[in-house]
Amino acid sequence: MTDPFVLFDQWYAEARASEINDSNAMTIATADASGQPAARMVLLKGHGPAGFVFYTNQQSRKAGDIAENPKAAILFHWKSLRRQIRIEGGLSPVPDSMADDYFATRSRDSQLGAWASDQSRPLDSRETFEARYEAVTERFAGGDVPRPPHWSGYCLAPARFEFWQDRAHRLHERRTFVRNGDGWTEGLLYP
Repeated sequence: MTDPFVLFDQWYAEARASEINDSNAMTIATADASGQPAARMVLLKGHGPAGFVFYTNQQSRKAGDIAENPKAAILFHWKSLRRQIRIEGGLSPVPDSMADDYFATRSRDSQLGAWASDQSRPLDSRETFEARYEAVTERFAGGDVPRPPHWSGYCLAPARFEFWQDRAHRLHERRTFVRNGDGWTEGLLYP
């Protein structure tokens, strides 16, 4: 029996070596309370047996979807390796201390951008956003930029993995792992 986290780590290490840009990019699909789906790209910022971590503005559409329906699917696609991994599960907020620690590692410009952006909300002009960015730059001049209260992270706790490997003539290999109590049930799917 293969541990899906070990297999993920192997594939992810290969992707980090072969993907030119953003090997940690993943699509996250959420749905609101009515079931309306939405998908977008985010960056994986941590992973382990507890799950897969990403960060976002808590006032964004994605955070609104998560508040209404705390389940999601993430997808890694590594074209250079002709592989993808789909992971489904429940989402929970990361602890404030973890969000603080990660926020402190971001570039100063990214920290300031988190303060300046009303992510996913209508914007009348690019100039408005740039003026907000300049205002927060002045506000925090000469000091550290604290994590905004509306910015944090989520951890997706996997209930299901699918590892997809391209094969010749579309005879792909698809391996699944479904959470079964404290373990996993492994299986295959037709391509």
